[in-house]
Amino acid sequence: MKKMTNNSNTLCSASAGANACQQDPTEQAQRLPVWRASFRMALVAAASVVAVGLMATGLTGCADMSGIAPQSSLRDAPSLGLSAANTQATQAPLAAEWWREFGDEQLNTLVAQALQTSPTLKLAQARLARAQAVTEVADAATLPQLTGQLDATRQRYTANGAVPPPLAGSIRESGTAQLNASWELDFFGKNRAALDAALGSANAAEADAQAARVLLASNVARTYFQLVRLNEQTNVARRTLAQREETLKLVRDRVDAGLDTRLELRQSEGGLPEARLQLEAVQEQMALTRNALAALVGQPNMALAQTPPEQSAIKNVAVAANIPADLLGRRADIAAARWRVEASSKDVANAKTQFYPNINLVAFAGFSSIGLGQLTNSGSQQWGVGPALRLPIFDAGRLRANLRGKTADLDAAVESYNAAVIDAVRDVADQVASSQAIVRQQTEQRAAQDAAESAYEIAVQRYKAGLGNYLNVLTAETSVLAQRRQAVDLAARALDTQVALIRALGGGYAAAQASAPTPVSDAAPSQGATKKVANYEGTALARGTFHQ
Repeated sequence: MKKMTNNSNTLCSASAGANACQQDPTEQAQRLPVWRASFRMALVAAASVVAVGLMATGLTGCADMSGIAPQSSLRDAPSLGLSAANTQATQAPLAAEWWREFGDEQLNTLVAQALQTSPTLKLAQARLARAQAVTEVADAATLPQLTGQLDATRQRYTANGAVPPPLAGSIRESGTAQLNASWELDFFGKNRAALDAALGSANAAEADAQAARVLLASNVARTYFQLVRLNEQTNVARRTLAQREETLKLVRDRVDAGLDTRLELRQSEGGLPEARLQLEAVQEQMALTRNALAALVGQPNMALAQTPPEQSAIKNVAVAANIPADLLGRRADIAAARWRVEASSKDVANAKTQFYPNINLVAFAGFSSIGLGQLTNSGSQQWGVGPALRLPIFDAGRLRANLRGKTADLDAAVESYNAAVIDAVRDVADQVASSQAIVRQQTEQRAAQDAAESAYEIAVQRYKAGLGNYLNVLTAETSVLAQRRQAVDLAARALDTQVALIRALGGGYAAAQASAPTPVSDAAPSQGATKKVANYEGTALARGTFHQ
């Protein structure tokens, strides 16, 4: 080795004459002061970034996204047949705990217990947590990344390759300890669009969780009111049984007195098994309803200790004469569907940015040596910094196919939103129509029941006085029983419809004030997005009104 070095020096001296041998530029850079070398490399890196940016801007014309555009559009109030004339009609938002307005403490306890123990809500909350985690992952991609590296290797170097002596054929230890940094310069908004899409999905997941909450509360309330109805029907059946027992006693007395025959006696005796049958049937339905309610509150196969109250003790919830259609924007399922449209539009924006160059700024600094004992020596220091550019040139149509898929997803999300809005409008219209019809039916039913009760009393009095036969009593009694059952059913339907209307109007879902999603047609990356996972309060139907 010494001989070779001397020969090299001799050749250098011969070629350079009396002057000293010129040094290699890399060797000169290594001999520069550290601060000058660092400053020069920073200037080179900055110039490279500027050059890369200019080149990337010039290459944007290579992106071919022609012929790929969304085909669907969001429905507005006029297209749904909603009146836009009465924009002054307003209704206070429903309370989050709307079930308390019925004034039943047992119902309040059951709903609270269901909201606390329901596996369905916990599943929705788990999905929300996952969506929020995806949002954090997308947010991390917008920030610089720093990793640590520590390698230690014992290696035999090939003797027949490009490795020069004395490494060739030797066994040496090598080590590397350094920090690696990278930052993707998001010139075209790819990471921002991915973050916005993740935020939209997280907001949709939160709205889904709220929709599950509203649905669970409404199911508990409706099942509870069904239990109240069956309890009232049980009372009617028991009252019917007692009434028929009194009638049977009366008939027996008349038969003993010779005023009636065994025909009237057998007719009266046949009414008792029928009344008991109806009572058993209602009690069976009541037991099944209790089981359903116990399952909703998370206590299956456990008897509920609550005794249903009387129907008359439950308050009715008043409904405004005009219901503004912007209440549909307070439906959690509508908000979730709208947020999915927003997320899909950002996915389209992200797919478009993949046609453009990907620019990264990378850097590393640390130690590297052959021989672990020299790893921490000053001569083992190494560092580097510079830009990296990746530009798709030929991908066999992969990027266009990905963009078409994301655009199709956007169309599907828009149509899902439209379908949800149409179903919501129908749901509200149905419940409003049922509420109005039930009020009119209750008015007529009360008049019919008063007439039936009066006719039954007259029939019984005439039978006692011997002026009528028992068939008239049976006919009048049948009408009375039918009216009593119908009165209970109509009262239960009124409560059930009120709950259904509350659910159709959002069930107390309160959307937080957040940035409204951008229009679907705007597929360009947004300039900014809030990191707060907030709910969407729709405005597409804010001008419509339901008329009762």
